[in-house]
Amino acid sequence: MKKADFIIIAVVAAVAGMLVFFLYGVNSDSGAYVQVEIDGIIVDTLSLDEDTVREIKTDDGGRNVLVIKNGEAEMSEANCPDGICTNHSEIHRNGESIICLPHKVVVTVVNEKDADEIDAVV
Repeated sequence: MKKADFIIIAVVAAVAGMLVFFLYGVNSDSGAYVQVEIDGIIVDTLSLDEDTVREIKTDDGGRNVLVIKNGEAEMSEANCPDGICTNHSEIHRNGESIICLPHKVVVTVVNEKDADEIDAVV
């Protein structure tokens, strides 16, 4: 291997290290709540501190089951054709989300500050 090869390997390793640090080090704070949106409208805000099971129904007959347990949220059931949202891992970090495209359901982890904010276009 030439000297240039070692330099390229070192640069790639440094960039990868910075990405891992940013994703897991800087954004490691857990959120306090999950916001449930259906078709872009926030319909519920649930605390990650309380274990609960919430059924989410949409106007088009969609049904998802959101489970909050041990400070993490997961979509345990869905009657959508692909079921991708049920295969998603548990979420607990601020900004993480689970999305069910067929039902237009988005579950996002937010911290206390974000839970009070209103997101609107005027």
